[in-house]
Amino acid sequence: MNTEPDGGVAVVTGAARNIGRAIALELAAAGNAVIVNARSSADEAAEVVRAIEAAGGRAAMHLADVSEPRGAQDLMTAAIRHFGRIDILVNNAAVRREVPFAELDFTQWREVMSVILDGAYLCAHAALPYLRQSKAGAIVNIGGMSAHAGSAGRAHVIAAKAGLVGLTRALAHDLGADGITVNCVVPGLIDTVRGRSAGTGAPAHHAGRTTLLGRRGHADEVASLVQFLCGPKARYVTGQAIHANGGAFLG
Repeated sequence: MNTEPDGGVAVVTGAARNIGRAIALELAAAGNAVIVNARSSADEAAEVVRAIEAAGGRAAMHLADVSEPRGAQDLMTAAIRHFGRIDILVNNAAVRREVPFAELDFTQWREVMSVILDGAYLCAHAALPYLRQSKAGAIVNIGGMSAHAGSAGRAHVIAAKAGLVGLTRALAHDLGADGITVNCVVPGLIDTVRGRSAGTGAPAHHAGRTTLLGRRGHADEVASLVQFLCGPKARYVTGQAIHANGGAFLG
């Protein structure tokens, strides 16, 4: 593991499991100290911290609800308290329940929008003063393929994830002069434990979709793309929505 002292500090929301966990591990392997955020999954978040530390990296856990202004601000304050700076923000926190539109009430709509879209705004806003101090500030928002391809039963999730693409492009314009890159990574058909842990198998919107590569992707394949966009070789890449879906979007 690269643990050189000039490594940055990354805040990863929703990092207790699946893609968020893989991103936290990948960023730590690249030499960054990582704040592992979760809303309530303390045991799983703590396990991610232990895994990073066991590999020789630096990490700390902070539980916070990023859909609330105070939660987002406290998360950035925790990063400064633990590691003194913020160079990378990965907005991964999400709620992805599938509900037919006729049954989708406003409370469910707002829950998803507040975590995915409000959370990304709140975290970016709270992190901005510190990202401006970095010589290599980077924000990566984690989108979703269904926001581009459409899907039934996910109007709230699709609207929020599509909003992340717009936010990405807007922030690339607003923050470019500060040397901060802003990109969106769009995973599709990734094999995670999200559905299996709930006893529901793969998400319903995956049914009937195939990839050109003939397999589902892995969380670490998404994480490696995120790490590249946060690293020194991607400083000329900003405002982009980059897909990682094995060609499923072309099917």
